[in-house]
Amino acid sequence: MNHRNLDTDPTDISDDDIFKAMKDINGYLDITPGDFKEIYRFAYRRALDRMTHSVTAGEVMTTDVVFVKKDDALETAAEIMARHSIAGVPVVENGEKVVGVISEKDFLFHMGGKDARSFMEVVAKCLRDKGCVAIPMRRQKAEDIMTSPAITVREDTPVSEIATIFTEKEINRVPVTDDEGKLLGIIAREDIVKSSFPQKQKG
Repeated sequence: MNHRNLDTDPTDISDDDIFKAMKDINGYLDITPGDFKEIYRFAYRRALDRMTHSVTAGEVMTTDVVFVKKDDALETAAEIMARHSIAGVPVVENGEKVVGVISEKDFLFHMGGKDARSFMEVVAKCLRDKGCVAIPMRRQKAEDIMTSPAITVREDTPVSEIATIFTEKEINRVPVTDDEGKLLGIIAREDIVKSSFPQKQKG
């Protein structure tokens, strides 16, 4: 799905944005270039805030979602994540319902124990113990290490609310589901950035 494509200036400033911006400025306004620039700055901020709160997950989510099944071997899950260069994927059952999320952090946690905070700590442990800590995981499945229940949002969830979820839960992506939990898409931090900040048009 295409993201909103804005010019270097917001192209969606409404009369109401300008009116409210003018009310934000105290005192008498003698419209000079400097005054107009200040009005424009306030209007820009209001328009950006309005668009951020009005844009929903359904408008910016990626619909071609890479996922794994809960009974997939961890080797399969790792290969899928590596092939697509992604750090996390939804875990589904019955081909569509989201039951969890599996990420690099889940692999690190189970390979290096509770004290492992980075990939290099896992490498150090592997070298120190003279063996690969991933070997015992060969018989495990995605459901064995996934984070569950998954944090999900609906298509009509505002992007501003999702940004708060990312911050509070310290996550970088969230599946978008319907009322039955069926996977519809996924939204990542970069999707929010693209929807919230103006981008220069090419050409």
